[in-house]
Amino acid sequence: MKQLFLLFLFICQLGIAQSLTPVSKTSLVADRFIGLDNYKNTYFIKDRVIIKQGPDGNFRFNDLQLGRITSVDIINPLKVVVFFQDTNTVVLLDNKLSEIQRINFNNLPQFLNVSTATNAGSNSLWLFNVDAQQLEMYNYGSKLQTVVSQPFPGKLISQASNFNYCFTLTEKKLRAFNIYGSILNESASEDYDKIVQQNENLVALKDDSLYYIPDFAKRNEGLSHQTVKLTLSEIKIKDLQLTNDFLYIYDGEILHTFKLTIPIKE
Repeated sequence: MKQLFLLFLFICQLGIAQSLTPVSKTSLVADRFIGLDNYKNTYFIKDRVIIKQGPDGNFRFNDLQLGRITSVDIINPLKVVVFFQDTNTVVLLDNKLSEIQRINFNNLPQFLNVSTATNAGSNSLWLFNVDAQQLEMYNYGSKLQTVVSQPFPGKLISQASNFNYCFTLTEKKLRAFNIYGSILNESASEDYDKIVQQNENLVALKDDSLYYIPDFAKRNEGLSHQTVKLTLSEIKIKDLQLTNDFLYIYDGEILHTFKLTIPIKE
């Protein structure tokens, strides 16, 4: 019976180890890889220019006066969110990378000093207020801001979000919040370097190794939140994106596409 149990355990571990299936490799000349949208368009940054290539066509955007590009959020390809931390500014772009709107947080009636800005949907942005050390939501239609979290200590290392949840990684803690300002989950940061999200799930990067964190945004204590280390051949990870169960990894020369399949535990 013991031998049978060990065999079953080995098979389960083997199944988990095979959770990343290689799909394709594509050469990409870029300073930074952003990601692919739902229409299979590829976004990347080269020489401080945002480039979009794919079925929709080839488009470019740049504004050198705004400084370096801190982040680009393509969760809604009809309203791409580009954040420039140097000038505390967000630029919203349409699907042809033409400017829709510009938000300079320095010019708001209530000044905001932010280090992250990502799309929260419904004309809103997830912001991390550096001065208050808290997560906030800013509606650029009504020009109203809502506090999402209580102040928390530690430097914000990485932020990942969608229209329902925002995940924050600091030096000590990994946290999940919803749009109503509730903290859904928190755990030790485990020295992760970066997080990317898909729905309630996360993939975390640490020393060129990847860890899948399922259902992190679900508060139900009865759910298993067991972290799974993803088996990956020796690839230097420069940038990554998780979307539609595909994991995209850019090593500085090649864009690797993997199908992510996590075994369901009964």
